[in-house]
Amino acid sequence: MPITIRHATSENIPTLTELIALSARGLSSGYYTAAQTESAIKYVFGVDTQLIADATYFVVEDKEQIIACGGWSKRNTLYGGDQFKTEADPLLDPKKDAARVRAFFVHPGYARRGVGQLLLKACEDAALANGFNRIEMGATLPGVPFYARMGYQALKEINLALPDGEVMGIVRMGRNIG
Repeated sequence: MPITIRHATSENIPTLTELIALSARGLSSGYYTAAQTESAIKYVFGVDTQLIADATYFVVEDKEQIIACGGWSKRNTLYGGDQFKTEADPLLDPKKDAARVRAFFVHPGYARRGVGQLLLKACEDAALANGFNRIEMGATLPGVPFYARMGYQALKEINLALPDGEVMGIVRMGRNIG
């Protein structure tokens, strides 16, 4: 059975939570310390259930096993799961705002095998179909080289202070799609 992509459902949340932690721990080495990674898993990385409700979050499956997740958003939040969001998440105006690429996590065993490209293309196509001509994201440091290869430009470096005193580097990146 080939690799497939579909919309995530609320039933996928437990599996996604495990995948996000596995991906972060497996792919962050050399970019973040172990303490930064664990802090990010606790305070930032996680499922954003609004993306699932909006039907803008995807899972990639290989033989019915979820191997990656990620999505795009028509809302203001740039990054972070439910545990990170503290305020309302209003809709963006596609005529003037950039859609967001959100919460990309790939199983370490599937990294650098085209899964992220498949997922990113699905997000870009969906955002374009919804009237957006530009996409931005808050890329983790391990994701920056991937997104740069895909044509995204670094816009701003962010040093995100986490509640336990750890600081996590994030890069705001963007690209025109229309």
